[in-house]
Amino acid sequence: MAVTLNDVATRAGVSSSAVSRAFTDGASVSAKMREKVERAAQELGYRPNALASSLTTGRTKLIGLVSNNFHNPIFLEVFDLFTRGLQERGLRPLIVNLSQDEEPESSVRLLQQYSVDGVVVASSTLPSGFAKAFRDARIPVVHCFGKSVASPDVHVVGIDNVEAGRIAARELIARGYSSIGFMGGPAQATSTQDRLAGFLEIAGQTDGLSYSHSFADAYSFRAGREEMQHLLTNPHHEAYFCGDDVLSIGALSAITDAGLKVPEDIGVIGLNDMEMAGWENIALTTVHQPIVPIINSAIEVITALLEDPDRYPETRLFTCNVTDRKTLKAAG
Repeated sequence: MAVTLNDVATRAGVSSSAVSRAFTDGASVSAKMREKVERAAQELGYRPNALASSLTTGRTKLIGLVSNNFHNPIFLEVFDLFTRGLQERGLRPLIVNLSQDEEPESSVRLLQQYSVDGVVVASSTLPSGFAKAFRDARIPVVHCFGKSVASPDVHVVGIDNVEAGRIAARELIARGYSSIGFMGGPAQATSTQDRLAGFLEIAGQTDGLSYSHSFADAYSFRAGREEMQHLLTNPHHEAYFCGDDVLSIGALSAITDAGLKVPEDIGVIGLNDMEMAGWENIALTTVHQPIVPIINSAIEVITALLEDPDRYPETRLFTCNVTDRKTLKAAG
């Protein structure tokens, strides 16, 4: 039989309510009483019931972790960092997969059913209005990797995707390429739109440069491979900025299968700098997105929101830079 709270109370010689207070954060209980209860609990092997505790405190410590692209390996890193970071703070992540349903109303209803204390939307493709639906429902929310705007409706932590597009275009031009292409993810994704805008801004300012853009239907290896296969049926550019590492790796596969070499025939630069990009057989040159500081900051914000849900929304942006490996030719 499982050891109960009443068993601990009997062993400690105190009331059941005293045991409950001893295991409730912030509850009024003397140090002597807490020590007596904890000693009895240890002797009996008792562990507090988190769900029962939530009935007392009104806090579940559940944090909804919502995303919509489980096909992208970068999210293995993202979820690992988020779950460990939340657990270290005594919070419990509840992962929600939106791959088949991106309507905010159904997600809000689902997470309300679990009485989550807060939500982290971890997506670079969902519109700002998705995260706002949680705020409108009075659920503290942070949009990690979300679109940066001057006056956000919710807290946003990530990068300036327009600037990331500029960085990639500048890098290709600095390497001496005179014909460059942008191969983005889904055209409707906010990250794709912003990265393209930055790319086109720099390309349009460069005399004598030939450039174009196209879109894959997802941020996935398959989509990147298929879109590059399509591009190679026509005269191709000297180099491409693929708006995500996993797209880039798919593109590298298509280029190799076509009998072409990277970077001798075609150069490729990605975005994210996920672990796989650094594997020796891939060695992708990419725009580094500082994932660890971004996630740590998002956890810091959601933790603060649990104490002060009315904090005015802010945007925290982190700087990107190029990680040089082997998929672009050396600068001339």
